[in-house]
Amino acid sequence: MNLTELGAFVRSRRDRVQPSDVGLVAGPRRRVPGLRRDEVAMLAGASTDYYIEIERGGAQPSEQMLTALARALRLTSDERDHLYRLAGRSLPPSGGSSAHVHPAMFDLLDRLAAMPAFVCTDLHVMLVQNRLADALFGPIVPATGPGASFIHQWFTGDPRVRTLYPEDDHEHHSRTLVADLRAAVGRRSPGDQESSQLIGELEQRSEEFARLWAEREVAIRRTDRKRIRHPSLGILHVNCLNLLSEDCRQRLLWFTPVSGTDTAEKLELLAVLGTQDLRAEV
Repeated sequence: MNLTELGAFVRSRRDRVQPSDVGLVAGPRRRVPGLRRDEVAMLAGASTDYYIEIERGGAQPSEQMLTALARALRLTSDERDHLYRLAGRSLPPSGGSSAHVHPAMFDLLDRLAAMPAFVCTDLHVMLVQNRLADALFGPIVPATGPGASFIHQWFTGDPRVRTLYPEDDHEHHSRTLVADLRAAVGRRSPGDQESSQLIGELEQRSEEFARLWAEREVAIRRTDRKRIRHPSLGILHVNCLNLLSEDCRQRLLWFTPVSGTDTAEKLELLAVLGTQDLRAEV
């Protein structure tokens, strides 16, 4: 562990990142070559005072904070690993919610500001999402183990998940998720612990999953059409598009309005509303 070097390393990476690289407006009279401390703190979900302590070498960040810093500063996988070692933390597994997101994925995500978009793993663990996705789906809830997977949440009755979609569409989504999961498991090494743990727990907890898994359907989800229920705006009709990473372990999903519906206007309104709930004002 070398917290002094950690602070210097983080500071050097901050100087390298331009505001436009992370979706921020530069504005006039900037006195630093890259990001300001408060901007990194905001991107990482930390207080400015705490981030300043990290740069001073006076704080040992948690694994969760290290992951957030690596994403905020667009670190490469080698830089991310170096950051963990300087902090005296064990390197996180390749999967799960702490998985490294390639800077190119972040770059694409930043450029999709006009539509909801997020990056997840092949096991549907949410890694990062943009502001419109926050407004449409709600913020990512930190979780570890099988419970971090959207598929786990879907089949174990997490109320945050199924209420996003009309009940008539649930069977379609269940089948799509299971078929995509089987394709993902097939691409992984035999006996992969992360996927085996997820499947084993779902087979025990969900009769619906166990039934669909036994059918052995396989289909990589590349595109889909969905109806998403927003508490204030009602039903949004969207095309769901996917871009897989080279190793197929991560994917970028973005949502475009279906032609002939009022979803384009609703997305424009959603960009203004953000996470406000208009029902509370009625």
